[in-house]
Amino acid sequence: MIPTGAAVAAAVTFVWLGMVLAISFLEAPLKFRAPGVTIPIGLGIGRLVFRALNLVEAVLAVVVVVAVVADRASATTVSLTAVVAVLLAVQLGVVRPRLNRRSDRVLAGEELPRSRGHLSYVALETAKVVALLALGVAVLAG
Repeated sequence: MIPTGAAVAAAVTFVWLGMVLAISFLEAPLKFRAPGVTIPIGLGIGRLVFRALNLVEAVLAVVVVVAVVADRASATTVSLTAVVAVLLAVQLGVVRPRLNRRSDRVLAGEELPRSRGHLSYVALETAKVVALLALGVAVLAG
């Protein structure tokens, strides 16, 4: 039988993975294709959605860290947990503030050239998806 800490860590990791996949790789790009959704409206919706996602991610990260520590997990599991936590911290502490400053300007009506700033967020999300998948598998493998 799988220990409680490992079961919690695995469940939370896969819920987190599903949320990132659904929001970052499905909802975010599709909202801009919906009829009548302008760049400012899409940015406004995106800011709300990603603020909520990132808040939930922070809570899930804490739960995973506590579960991994409580389970006295393997070095691989601890390392992958650290990787996921660092990726999230970089997104929240470095990339999101830059994206927010730019979207503030667009929402204020400023005409700006197309930005590539979101590509760093997408790259981090992609790395986080890989790390979450690896973490979930590592936790289940024991």
